[in-house]
Amino acid sequence: MNAGLTGQDWPALVTEAAELGTAVLAAGGDGDWTRPAGDLDWSCHATLDHLALGLIGYAGLLTARPADRYIALFASLDPEAPLPARLEGIRIAAALLAATVRGADAGDRAWHPWGHSDGPGFAAMGVLETVVHTHDVTLGLGLAWSPPDELCAPVVARLFPGAPGGHAPAATLLWCAGRAALPGHERRGEWSWDGTVR
Repeated sequence: MNAGLTGQDWPALVTEAAELGTAVLAAGGDGDWTRPAGDLDWSCHATLDHLALGLIGYAGLLTARPADRYIALFASLDPEAPLPARLEGIRIAAALLAATVRGADAGDRAWHPWGHSDGPGFAAMGVLETVVHTHDVTLGLGLAWSPPDELCAPVVARLFPGAPGGHAPAATLLWCAGRAALPGHERRGEWSWDGTVR
């Protein structure tokens, strides 16, 4: 975790990421949301749906606190809803995750395939999903956007403890998530984060 960043700072990062991400995606209202999101096999619309599922899923995991499995709750966006309503759904999902993190005890832990985690860990996962998939969708829609360093730095510190130093946090996060190369580091073909509590 970044120096000075407390467990109660993480909920605000989740909602900030959702506000920033949905604001830039709102500019793509006239775009073709059936196009692939960046290099993903998913369409821009399917990527937005995956983001909603992830945010709600992390809140559900932290609520149920299973030790060895994913939860049975799945969330999706109405594919017929207009874009503003779908983006509202992302902000709702982020608010639910933020509230869950805010209400979690410091000792609460839940299963995740990439490391059993705590409230700040699931918040970091939510921020990662939001900024990285916003990046994917903006590429698919042809919108110019880069994830903000102030959101990326704590995520890199929390989820990628072995990340190379000396680069801007946004560039480092995109490298960690297999989206881009870094000077001296080829683009990663396979990647995962480390959600374990340190």
